[in-house]
Amino acid sequence: MKITKAVITAAGANQRRLPHQMLVDRDGIEKSVLSIIAAEALRAGIDDIGVVVHPADVDLYKNSAHDEGRWTIIPQDEPRGYGHAIYCARNFVGDEPFLHMVGDHIVVAIDGQNSAAQMLALASSQDCAVSGVQSTRENEIAYFGAVSGQRVRGTSNVYTIDRVVEKPTPTQAEQSLLVPGLRAGHYLCFFGIHVLTPTLFTLLSRLVDSGASRIDLSSSLNELAKIEKYLAIEANSLRFPVDVKYGILKAQLALALSGPDRSEVLTLVCELLAQRELASTGRKS
Repeated sequence: MKITKAVITAAGANQRRLPHQMLVDRDGIEKSVLSIIAAEALRAGIDDIGVVVHPADVDLYKNSAHDEGRWTIIPQDEPRGYGHAIYCARNFVGDEPFLHMVGDHIVVAIDGQNSAAQMLALASSQDCAVSGVQSTRENEIAYFGAVSGQRVRGTSNVYTIDRVVEKPTPTQAEQSLLVPGLRAGHYLCFFGIHVLTPTLFTLLSRLVDSGASRIDLSSSLNELAKIEKYLAIEANSLRFPVDVKYGILKAQLALALSGPDRSEVLTLVCELLAQRELASTGRKS
């Protein structure tokens, strides 16, 4: 399985401007969120990147400067949901598996490994779809798609997916998404990187043709798990959604603390906390 194309979704109502938000990357250079996400794909060996955007943003993305790779801007002409956004990239992808990354998540590797490359390698060796997952506390699972499954024998972080549920409640998760081996109150949730097969477009097309106004991705991934091999890998990375409160701040800190400026950033944080403590103490006295 040779995978050369990636699809990044950036058309959601709460997502449209986030890819243009500027952050200082691990190398100390200021870049857009989109460039940081795309760089992960390019380092993993991807040649072509398709970005699905709102129609009103096409010119904005076309005029954005990108240092590497070949870019295709794909409009999502109707606001019919996340699954529909991916479906819009079907002609760009063709009848081939592809890497998918969401445009509002920054993924930071703990051990320096490229998570996208790790997933592409697993998908190629097993000839199947693969989703990246992260153990997530039950009070946070309402923000993510979640999966259940069994750990693949002989591995510590690979699972065979048997069910996918979009943004479950804690009660739903407890009833149907328990994964043996995870800590109590934790579930496997997506962290924004997938390797998907052409079968997904067949499943999505049924929903599109049915006239459904909103087409989510998780329901089709749940069907995918029933008809072909579908794995999850718990990569040694952390996801940082930038579309939530303080998301940009957390992503920026995570990037800074994983780069050569780590000591400087830690010193700045400690100095800020000390200044606030002194100011607070002074007011009390």
